[in-house]
Amino acid sequence: MSDGKFIAYFRVSTAKQGRSGLGLEGQRAAVMSYLNGGAWSLLAEFTEVESGKNNDRPELAKALHLCRLTGATLVIAKLDRLSRDAHFLLGLEKAGVDFVAADMPAANRMTIGIMAVVADEERRMISTRTKAALDAAKARGAKLGGWRGGPVVDSAKGTQAIAEAADAFAATVGPMIRDMQAQGLSLRGIAAELAAKGIRTARGGAWTAKAVSNVLARG
Repeated sequence: MSDGKFIAYFRVSTAKQGRSGLGLEGQRAAVMSYLNGGAWSLLAEFTEVESGKNNDRPELAKALHLCRLTGATLVIAKLDRLSRDAHFLLGLEKAGVDFVAADMPAANRMTIGIMAVVADEERRMISTRTKAALDAAKARGAKLGGWRGGPVVDSAKGTQAIAEAADAFAATVGPMIRDMQAQGLSLRGIAAELAAKGIRTARGGAWTAKAVSNVLARG
């Protein structure tokens, strides 16, 4: 049983799902089931239609803004499938609004903050493990790079994967960089600040003004 004002946020991954209601109907049913009973009012619903590599969340921004204006609580259907979406988690954690997930009602802003840190750390660990595996292969004498027989690898897919990883990293560290930029720091100053905080680049290297600029360019 729930009381108070709520604003619902739903997310589907394709325009086709958004038009057909697939996935959306299940999310809405979960939210309404959570709100069932009590003195509650649902002020608005926002539905995001976005692809996996698109880090923009305009509907989420609108929902959070309306929550701040009305003092309403943001309600979402499922938190578990978003637990690795650092951009979404950081957006919730930084928004300063109350929220509830129908599948995890006990979660709160502190929980979200921890999840965002875990998501970022998991991404860093994946990068570290990949580098360690490559170093070990080199130590065994394996020749890396270039095609030397065997099945043909689709290089386009590899390029896409690299781009998506870079987009995900930019979504995680971008808000911090933009905050520093808003404080008047130059690109070189931001690079120095990130290095001082012990934050590495997406490839585990040192920050430069160009690396900062690349993150900002990814939005």
